[in-house]
Amino acid sequence: MFAWAGRYVIELLRFLGANVLLHNRVLWGVLRGRVAYATTVTQMAHLGVNSLPIVAVTMFFSGMVLAYHAAIQATKLGAAGLVGWVVAETICRELGPVMTSIVISARAGSAMTAELGTMKVTEQIDALRAMSVNPVDYLVTPRYIAALVMVPILVLMGNTVGVMGGYLLALAAPYMNAYAYLTNIPGNLELWTVIAGILKSYGFAIIIAVVSCQQGLSCKMASEAVGQATTRSVVYCIMLIYAANLVLTTFLFPR
Repeated sequence: MFAWAGRYVIELLRFLGANVLLHNRVLWGVLRGRVAYATTVTQMAHLGVNSLPIVAVTMFFSGMVLAYHAAIQATKLGAAGLVGWVVAETICRELGPVMTSIVISARAGSAMTAELGTMKVTEQIDALRAMSVNPVDYLVTPRYIAALVMVPILVLMGNTVGVMGGYLLALAAPYMNAYAYLTNIPGNLELWTVIAGILKSYGFAIIIAVVSCQQGLSCKMASEAVGQATTRSVVYCIMLIYAANLVLTTFLFPR
């Protein structure tokens, strides 16, 4: 039992150490100005623009479902006018940053891992080293910067779409007041709640970029290893996003 537990602890420490070292190398490259700007813009389009439709659809229906359940419970408590604030508070505080980051990790993060893993298997990364090109500066740094720029934007847009999804449900549902849904949001939703959700997204963006690229760069030299690395990347990102969300929530929303 101790040997089994020890192996998993050692693997966890190796995984965390590899990601911390990769993150430090990326930051060092950024500080030295070693950024491929054209590649960074391309990655921003892949991660941000191409992920927007699935983020919008996910948050739209999540906002509608949340408004539906909130309206039922609020009606029982005689607080039907506060449904809009409850939906906006929940989405901006927790649901928006977490759900958007998970969708991005499943769509864009997996693509990062698969792309870098394929390059590793086909020895393209070794070819870069042979040409005196740093793979971290050329491949990882653009994806890191793209995630830091685009994930907060997608979270903000996802928050807006989620709240509007609840508003459309309020327009269609006879037991909800659409006017009260919107008018109660500005007076109850604090600005810090929105800002804190955006700050969370920066931490999630770092997790997505670093973990996805690390899994791709550490992929074994086998064709089936690319699929395995992609699966691990998505699973690790989701687990770390939830863990980081707990830490960031206690830090950003103290008692």
